[in-house]
Amino acid sequence: MYTVLARIEASLNSIPLCPASNDPNDLLVLTPGHFLVGEPLMAPVEPNLSSLPRNRLSRWQYTEQIRQHFWTRWRKEYLTSLQQRSKWNRPPATIQPGSMVFINEDNLPPQQWLLGRIIQLHPGKDGITRGVSIKTTSGILKRAVNRISILPMDNDHEEANDKEVQ
Repeated sequence: MYTVLARIEASLNSIPLCPASNDPNDLLVLTPGHFLVGEPLMAPVEPNLSSLPRNRLSRWQYTEQIRQHFWTRWRKEYLTSLQQRSKWNRPPATIQPGSMVFINEDNLPPQQWLLGRIIQLHPGKDGITRGVSIKTTSGILKRAVNRISILPMDNDHEEANDKEVQ
C-alpha cells in the first residue's frame, strides 16, 4: 500500500501549476516536483493494465493497476473541474492567446501532460470562441474549447490582472 500511495503522490506532484515564464515560445511549467527535487517528477510508461482481471496480475502489476485507476478518475474529475462553465446570463470566461493550457487527451499515461500555448482563436458565427490553435512540443494542434483547460495558476493570474484593470 505504501508503494501505491507513493506513486499516487508522485502523480499528484507532477501536475503543472503555472508557466515557467511568460515567453510564448516557452512550454516549460512549474510543478510541485520542482519544489521537492528541483525538477519535474518523471516515471517510466507502464503498459495499460486497467482492463485485466485482478487474479491475472502480479503484485507489482496490481499496484500499477490501482495507480492507473486512480489516475484515470482523477484526471476525469479534476480536469473537468478546471473548465469554467458559466450560466447563460453571464458572459463566458475569455480565452487569450498566449495562455498555457492542458489538452485533455483520454489515453495519456500517468504523470504525462499534454501542454501547449494558445496561438490563435477560432470564433463561431456568434462571435464566441469555439476552437483554438495550440502550439505544443510536437507541433500545432486544433482543439475545441471544451477539450482544453487553462492552467489553474495562469487563470488566477489573468483574473487578478483583470481586477487590477477595473
